[in-house]
Amino acid sequence: MDFDLSNRRAVVTGGSAGIGAATVRALANLGAAVEFCGRTESKVDATSSYVPTGSGSIKGHVADMGEKASTSAFLESVSASGPVDILVNNVGASPSRNFQYMSDEDWSSLHELNLLSAVRCTRHFLPDMRENKWGRIVMIASSAASYPGAALVDYAATKAAMVATGKALAGKYGRDGVLINSVLPGLIHTDMWDRAAGEVAEASGTTADDVLANNSKSVPVGRYGTAEEVAAVIAFLCSESASYVNGTSISVDGGQGGHI
Repeated sequence: MDFDLSNRRAVVTGGSAGIGAATVRALANLGAAVEFCGRTESKVDATSSYVPTGSGSIKGHVADMGEKASTSAFLESVSASGPVDILVNNVGASPSRNFQYMSDEDWSSLHELNLLSAVRCTRHFLPDMRENKWGRIVMIASSAASYPGAALVDYAATKAAMVATGKALAGKYGRDGVLINSVLPGLIHTDMWDRAAGEVAEASGTTADDVLANNSKSVPVGRYGTAEEVAAVIAFLCSESASYVNGTSISVDGGQGGHI
């Protein structure tokens, strides 16, 4: 199988931690020249310091993908070095809140970060991919796109929209050699889930470890997944080995999803 990404340029949004950082490392290890962004300079520096095991490279940028101007500056900086072959739309947030007390601003700000950042990045890099007759775009959605819960209603809505956007564009641009797919992580042990577990623990009078352990019971493999396990699937979709995979959604959830 061909997983070599040498001579490929890749962009990962929200790549300074969690699944994003694991994806940056995985693509660089396969030989890609990877550029990524994050909001926190210290985390960007930490991910940038990773030394790939392969011939790839890593370059970080500080950017807020929830702001149009910051997103545009990041995209222009990346494009200054040439066309991009691979785009992983990973950036996102998942605040837990009560639907009845959410303002229009709550909805629009999360929409801006989770969905519009992916739209803007895809729109920016797609023309070069089409011209070069080769491209890979991966939408990092969530199992919440298929199994939405009230506490994450706006998050689920944005992630479902990402999947729909990817599916629609895959049908249009596959003939140009641009393959677009979505990955739907389930319970993955990242800082985001640690924060969520802490919030639940505080509200219920238990511990975060107890919350995580209880959540794991719903997963057939009996545990949370790792960011590296999700990144491995993303890397496959970005490779030549996935040359006939287009417009699909792949769950990485340990078998938790019950749909066929």
